[in-house]
Amino acid sequence: LKAGGVAGVCVDLILFPLDTVKTRLQSPQGFRKAGGFRGIYAGVPSTAVGSFPNAAAFFITYENVKSVLHDGSSSYFSPAKHMVAASLGEVVACLIRVPSEVVKQRAQVSPSSSTLQILSHTLYHEGVQGLYRGYKSTVLREIPFSLVQFPLWESLKDLWSWKQGHVVDSWQSAVCGAFAGGFAAAVTTPLDVAKTRIMLAKAGSSNASGNVLTALGGIWRTQGLSGLFAGVVPRMAAISLGGFIFLGTYEKTRQLLL
Repeated sequence: LKAGGVAGVCVDLILFPLDTVKTRLQSPQGFRKAGGFRGIYAGVPSTAVGSFPNAAAFFITYENVKSVLHDGSSSYFSPAKHMVAASLGEVVACLIRVPSEVVKQRAQVSPSSSTLQILSHTLYHEGVQGLYRGYKSTVLREIPFSLVQFPLWESLKDLWSWKQGHVVDSWQSAVCGAFAGGFAAAVTTPLDVAKTRIMLAKAGSSNASGNVLTALGGIWRTQGLSGLFAGVVPRMAAISLGGFIFLGTYEKTRQLLL
């Protein structure tokens, strides 16, 4: 819990400006109208509050599922074990992440409004259900992301450990995490764009229904391939750096605590 929480807070606060740029690039009104480079830390209180419990929930689930599925046999089933553990970890973590993400993204594209104003407005007009708009699309983004990132991260660590004859150091784990995160970020960007459009959609609009295929279809028709991969560069940069800091910090904190 502590290792995952510390790692999550470090990443989310350090890389917040890149996340804001990505969100504004993906927003339907466009980068400039969404705020450009102004108010780059808009929405950061929401992230600060949700970051620790979100990351902690993921890693508690991830480590416990891995231990339950541990069979002590050959490594053939390791990728599947990591995929199942990461997927269940994302489902649990999204219960905390989504409300924080909804408020954060709406604040990012409305820098003149405070986080508290965004939260109050959402609850008043949409209720608690409004805070969970985009839960399905977030899970549908995070599970494929984790299915790519975590088996790749674990495999790279195992390969590096085998090459050098001992378990990887924290910085080596972080390098593996950066590569795995950047690759996973690139291939799942269309799902991230769809999630952003759903969370930012006005109540009653077609995207507000939360249908990912509808959102993807609308983006494809109006903006084509470039629209589906909007914000891919800052997303890859943030998640590569995030993977380096997050997984490296997690490993180091875990080693210190254990």
